[in-house]
Amino acid sequence: MVKHIVTFKLTGSAEERLAVARRFKAALEALPEQIDVLQSIEVGINENPAEQWDVVLTATVAAMADVATYASHPAHMAAAALLAGHKADRACVDYTC
Repeated sequence: MVKHIVTFKLTGSAEERLAVARRFKAALEALPEQIDVLQSIEVGINENPAEQWDVVLTATVAAMADVATYASHPAHMAAAALLAGHKADRACVDYTC
């Protein structure tokens, strides 16, 4: 099993970042029904104003190759497009567990 963990830092006011994060979260949480290789996904929106990152996701797939399948799937690409113009930074870790 592979965990795909990604965190995003967004641009804009706190209200704008929260609105974008909520739309992004909803789109990501719909993905397991649309992408066969995606076993699960959990999305969190940061509630601590002292921290710099806005959104984190943890996706689970069976194998490392499935990360690429998930990432290139049209439904995932549509969700990722919701961050266009709002993404300041992104960090990712993929590991086998």
